Amino acid sequence: MSKKLVAEVIGTFILVFLGSSAIVFMADAIGLIGISFAFGLGVVAAAYGLGAISGAHLNPAVSIGMVTAGRMSVGDFIGYVIAQVIGAILAIIVLWVIAAGNPEWSIATNGLGQTTVGAYGTTGALVFEAVATFLFVTVILGATHSSAPGAMAGLAIGLTLVLIHLAGIQVSGSSVNPARSLAPALFVGGDALAQLWLYIVAPLAGGAAAGALHAAGFTRADA
Repeated sequence: MSKKLVAEVIGTFILVFLGSSAIVFMADAIGLIGISFAFGLGVVAAAYGLGAISGAHLNPAVSIGMVTAGRMSVGDFIGYVIAQVIGAILAIIVLWVIAAGNPEWSIATNGLGQTTVGAYGTTGALVFEAVATFLFVTVILGATHSSAPGAMAGLAIGLTLVLIHLAGIQVSGSSVNPARSLAPALFVGGDALAQLWLYIVAPLAGGAAAGALHAAGFTRADA
């Protein structure tokens, strides 16, 4: 289990560090499309590099989906979530150290890639995060099922995250991952911290629902 937890720390670090770095350092150059691919390709990298060890959940919402799908114990879920949060926090700390080297950068003005509610309001962000996470975890459960072509799972999952970001960055920042939102909010504060409940509740609800539907056989090829 310790090996799996280390893999989750590193994998979540990959996702959060590279995706958030794309926002902080490269947003003006690569735009929303580039940021979307940064997060998606981060998942692809972690999935193929570490997936054989821990499954590369990288996300408490994915792990809770595995619990409700009957593919993970509650005890393992707790360990995974702790590892994911640690990986995300370490990623933001490293990002902050790098960003602070630029005298024109400030955490108050430029931030650390935090997620906040967009132009469509709290309800819009809440619904998007829940629905997008439900779809994301449904894809993950299907792509990693024993009947699926395993070699393509990482790519399918990563590209789904790209699509989710392309669809919803302007709505909610497209977190679909409580650890990814928690880490920068702890350091940035303000709206990111005040709205953090949304980025915990909605993804966990969406992930749990996806797992329950999978367990019931509605999204399983072998059911």
